[in-house]
Amino acid sequence: MSSSPMRASIEKVTEELKTNPYYEKYAKKIAGLQETSPEEFLQRIEEREKEKISKIESKSSSSHYSSLLEPKKQLTEKMKSEDESLDKIMKIDLIENKDANEIAEIWNHYHKTKDAISAIIPKEAYEEMKINAKKYPTFLFPIPRSQGYEFIMCQFFYNTVHFTPLLNYQVHKENAPECLKITHYPEFKDTKGIVLMKGEFQNNVINSQEAQCLANQLQMYYSQKDANKLKLLEQFTSKPDQFKHMDLIKQIETLNIMK
Repeated sequence: MSSSPMRASIEKVTEELKTNPYYEKYAKKIAGLQETSPEEFLQRIEEREKEKISKIESKSSSSHYSSLLEPKKQLTEKMKSEDESLDKIMKIDLIENKDANEIAEIWNHYHKTKDAISAIIPKEAYEEMKINAKKYPTFLFPIPRSQGYEFIMCQFFYNTVHFTPLLNYQVHKENAPECLKITHYPEFKDTKGIVLMKGEFQNNVINSQEAQCLANQLQMYYSQKDANKLKLLEQFTSKPDQFKHMDLIKQIETLNIMK
């Protein structure tokens, strides 16, 4: 760094330090370090600032994630009132004699023209998800954006999973609008070995690819016995101070599930 820019930086930092109530106590030491080793002076200031930011972020993350662990009563009541059964969508008596593949074809064809995603989930995967949903009813998933990632909060309630942008939830709590609602229909679980799934999304918030990304992550974290993913679910629920959102981003970058 040339002497002129360095001098300007030192002067700026010094003016900022003067606002500190302890500045007068250490003014001579500060002045001496500025004279003898200006580069070291600036380096120390930079390190202190990084340390301060790190502490703020750590404190914020801990309390921030902890606040998401208890579902709001108003939100769960809203979910309960919106719960629906499969017979409101399909005439079950007309398809109950068809096999699993035929039902899957009918189900996916029905949702092709709607703002929705659909899937057929094997009985075993669904039951594993239900077990984990009881242990870890709330979690976060990242979706890629043009300049990084956006975090989406999910919350289980009976056979539904509700997704809300984290920023919206922080501001509006239980009144935050959902961007995706996934509903599971287990009516054929025992007779056909399948569970029907649909995901209705708000296309002014997320698109079909992003909705599918969230659904894929939901399955991978809750339905697959992956030790690394289960560790993140456990940390988020039981040890939120140890949970790091960057670990989620590393997972999604490794999986590359947006393709």
